[in-house]
Amino acid sequence: MLSKQSFARLCCIYSGITFGIYWIPLRAMETTGLSGSWSILLFTLMPAILILPVFLYRIKIYFREPLRFHGTTLLIGLGYVMYAGAFLYTEVIRVIVMFYLMPIWGFLLGRIFLGEQISPVRWISMAFGALGLAVICDITAGFPFPSNTGDWMALVAGFIWANAAILLLTGKSRPQEYTIGFLLWASIIAGCLVAYGISAGFEEVLPEVLLTTKLWWLIPFAIIVLLPAAYATMFGPTQLSPGIVGLLYMTEISIATVTAALFAGETFATKELIGVILITFAGIAEPVYERCKPTTRIKITEHS
Repeated sequence: MLSKQSFARLCCIYSGITFGIYWIPLRAMETTGLSGSWSILLFTLMPAILILPVFLYRIKIYFREPLRFHGTTLLIGLGYVMYAGAFLYTEVIRVIVMFYLMPIWGFLLGRIFLGEQISPVRWISMAFGALGLAVICDITAGFPFPSNTGDWMALVAGFIWANAAILLLTGKSRPQEYTIGFLLWASIIAGCLVAYGISAGFEEVLPEVLLTTKLWWLIPFAIIVLLPAAYATMFGPTQLSPGIVGLLYMTEISIATVTAALFAGETFATKELIGVILITFAGIAEPVYERCKPTTRIKITEHS
């Protein structure tokens, strides 16, 4: 029987895997002529619509602590949309580098607000994660400091997620409630992004593909992949340190690297393999250490 902590770690890994293959359906939507902003909206709106009856049935729950609950889920939705939207305005590698400073923000915020110690194994995990990221992204010309809108969106998104992880860990709502709130707020924010694009003249009011049956696969995809991933993304941070959450989410980088090589013909050579191994080690270092460290045994001597 898995403990909550172990299940939470698996949830974070599953979330990272899901986002690691996120580019595949995005590419599929691009082939239909749908823009990035509309894709982001559909990827949140479809599961939100499917889960809406549950929201309406238990609507009173979402107003027990409205400021705390909706503030948290709005923040999560904003972080998600900013992260996904960043890919529209800058290079993929720069988005990954900026966003995955998240473990550092997480450990620092955990130290400040939760009084958590940044243990040596956590410093080692951060170092291996950063090194793996640097190897995969080939940062040989120095760190790519934010220089455009997409860079800043990704950087802020990572910081938002680290803060949201604090709120999830200390909140009183259940993961399924956070999942519903996250999907609803992310849909609203993504809708605002599309509306801005329409008003600015670079988005269609109603893309023709939405009026066809070409996107039928979104319904089973939302049920089988998006809804479980959204729940996993919410459950993990309710049980784990924000820094650990960030490290486990980094499985996204490894999965994206491998799947891009398998299905998009992108390079997967020694450099990519080393990076994947380093990032994997960063994610498993603490749980392996916790399992392997010696436990203190107290010998009780009976006096007659």
